[in-house]
Amino acid sequence: MTHSTSTAHHGQDHHGPPADPRRWAALALICVAQFMLILDVTVVNVALPDMAADLHLDRATLTWAVTAYTLCFGGLMLLGGRLADALGARRTLLAGLALFTAASLVTGLAGGAAMLLGGRIAQGVGAALLSPAALSIVTTTFHGTERNKALGVWAAIGGSGAAAGVLIGGALTDGPGWQWVFYINVPVGLAVLAALPAFVPARAPQPARLDIPGALLVTAGTGLLIYGLVEAGDAGWGDAATLLPLAAAVALYAGFAVVERTGRAPLMDLRMFTRRPVLAGAFLMLIATALLIAYFFLGSVYLQHIRGFSPLKTGLLFLPVAVATGLGAHLASRLVGRMGSRAVAVGGMAVAAVGSAPLTGLSADGSVYAGLLPGFIVASFGLGSVFVTATTTALGLVEHHEAGLASGVVNTFHEVGGSIGVAVVSTVAASGIESGSAGGFTDAFTVCAVAAAVSAAVALGLVPRGKPQMTGGPHVH
Repeated sequence: MTHSTSTAHHGQDHHGPPADPRRWAALALICVAQFMLILDVTVVNVALPDMAADLHLDRATLTWAVTAYTLCFGGLMLLGGRLADALGARRTLLAGLALFTAASLVTGLAGGAAMLLGGRIAQGVGAALLSPAALSIVTTTFHGTERNKALGVWAAIGGSGAAAGVLIGGALTDGPGWQWVFYINVPVGLAVLAALPAFVPARAPQPARLDIPGALLVTAGTGLLIYGLVEAGDAGWGDAATLLPLAAAVALYAGFAVVERTGRAPLMDLRMFTRRPVLAGAFLMLIATALLIAYFFLGSVYLQHIRGFSPLKTGLLFLPVAVATGLGAHLASRLVGRMGSRAVAVGGMAVAAVGSAPLTGLSADGSVYAGLLPGFIVASFGLGSVFVTATTTALGLVEHHEAGLASGVVNTFHEVGGSIGVAVVSTVAASGIESGSAGGFTDAFTVCAVAAAVSAAVALGLVPRGKPQMTGGPHVH
C-alpha cells in the first residue's frame, strides 16, 4: 500500500498515495466486464436444448459448449496474470476484452459445432486475459479500507453474475433466440472498450518471465481429461477411446509438474500444495464449483428436454437456486470467523448432500416444485457456504505475502472444477440426455449426492482447525 508515484507528494494522506478521482468509475466499468465473463459460465446452460436443436449437436458437443469456455478460462488464467505484469494490466485487460467481444460475435453467428466451440474457446482465452488484469487494477487502484470495499463489490459480481445468467439466458433464448446469449456481449463489450482508457491509468509494465509451456501443458492435460470423461458416456469406461485420453492427461500433468519444478519462472508454485490451507481451499473450490455447475447443466436439460419447460420458465425456476447460493455465501462469511473454516466447510458439504438426496428419485412426471426445486435450493445454499470457506481458508490461513499465489491456485480450480463437473454428469446422464428418460438424470444426481457426502468427510480431515485472519486478500468469485 506504499506505491510511490509521481503524484505521491501532492497532498498525501495517511492511507498512502492520493486517490485517483476516476477510481470508482473505473471499478464500475471493470465490474461490467467481469460480469459478462461470469454470466457466460451459466447463461449458456439454459440455451443448450435450443442450441442442440438448431445446430444438430450431440451430447458430447453440448457438453463442450459449456466446458470449452471454463477450461480455457481456468487453464490460462495464471498465464493471463503474468501477461498483465509483463505487458501492463490495462493493455492486457483491453486485449482480453477485445478478444472476448469478437469471440462472442463469432459464437452467436455459429452455423455448426466447429464454429460454436471455436468461439467458446476464444471467449475463454479472452476471459483468462481480462479477469486477472482487472483484479490487478482493482488491487492497485484502491488502498486501505477502500480496497476491501472494492474487493467486496468485485466478489459480489461473481454471485450475481451466475444468478443473472440463468434468468438472462432464459429470457433471451425464449425471445430473440439463443444467439442473443452471445450477441448481447458485443455492444456491452464495445462500450466498455471505448470508455476504459479514459478511466484506467496506464502503469509501467514489470519485467516478468512467461511460462508458456506450463500453461499449455496444464490446459491440454485438463482438455484431455474432460475429453476422456465425455467419451466414457458413449464408448464406456474400459474402451480405448476413454482410457487413452485419460492416460495422456496424466502424462501431461506429470510433464507440467516437471516444468514447474525446473522452470526459472513457474506458473504455479507446486510447493503451495504442501500448505494445508491452500490444498484444502483448492479441493473445496473444485468440488463446490463442479457440483453447482453440474446442477445447472443437468437441471436445464432435464426441465426442458424431459419436462417440456420453456427456457424462460427454466431460468425463473433457477433464480431461487442462485439466490440461495448467495445467501449461503453471506451466512458463511459471518460464521467462518466464529466457528472456524472446518465446521463451515463440513456443514456446507453435508447440507449439499442432504439437498441432493431428493434429486436421486426424480421421475418424468413428479412435481418439479415439490421434488426438484427444494433439493436444488438446499444443495446450492450449502455449496454457497463452501465457496466462501474455500477462499477464506486458502487466503486467511497462509502468509500474507503468499495470498496472491494462493488466490491464483484457488481461482484456477474454480473454473476447471466447473468443466470437470459438467463432463462427469453429462457422461453419467448420457442415456437420459439422448433418450429423454429420467433414469440417466437420477444416476447423475446420485453421483452428486455421494460426491458431496464424501467431500464432507474429506473436509473433516483436510481443512485445518482455526479461524482465518481475513486480510482483504484478492479473490475472484
